[in-house]
Amino acid sequence: MRIRDSRLMPTFELESVELALVGGPIVGIDEAGRGPWAGPVVAAAVVLDAKNLPVGIADSKQLDADQREVVFHRIKEQALDYGIAIADAERIDRDNILNATLWAMAKAADSLAVEPRLALVDGNKLPRLKMPARAIVKGDAKCLSIAAASILAKVTRDRIMIEVARSCPGYGFERHKGYGTPEHKEALQRLGVSPYHRRSFKPVQLALSIP
Repeated sequence: MRIRDSRLMPTFELESVELALVGGPIVGIDEAGRGPWAGPVVAAAVVLDAKNLPVGIADSKQLDADQREVVFHRIKEQALDYGIAIADAERIDRDNILNATLWAMAKAADSLAVEPRLALVDGNKLPRLKMPARAIVKGDAKCLSIAAASILAKVTRDRIMIEVARSCPGYGFERHKGYGTPEHKEALQRLGVSPYHRRSFKPVQLALSIP
């Protein structure tokens, strides 16, 4: 499996240090879909097995769709535990995208059967968790557990958007996955706002003619 930039390969070094200091399990948490104009934000929490690490894990942005699918299945088969949570467009509009993301992260962690001793979370904001946590900026490029979570979140969200495209044709959701592309902008102008659009986002408000 060829990675687009091997310099960005995450490692298990941080987890190894924390395992030696505080013990385990350690969970990595990440999300996919904060920026799109439509669809949910999806969060994942992954507890990797230090003795059985899946091959090919990288920041999800460094893998193409086929590579992500392969590694997605490896993670689900080899991880000690994982959880996935979804915040839909309605929640995003009600709570704002940051709060909806943090909610989904906490729900993903809460769904784990194991009880982690520590959470490593991508970004600079922490959700409300039951265990101690560390925020790691660009953690998906540094930390293997966070990178694994980014892949589960990304693949899950992409699959959701492909299903959305089937029930709501014409917008091209199966291609742009709700992100702000010229195709998506044109479809908004032509078709109007769908039930899956985030009405609190400016491009969607413009399509609704909200000042």
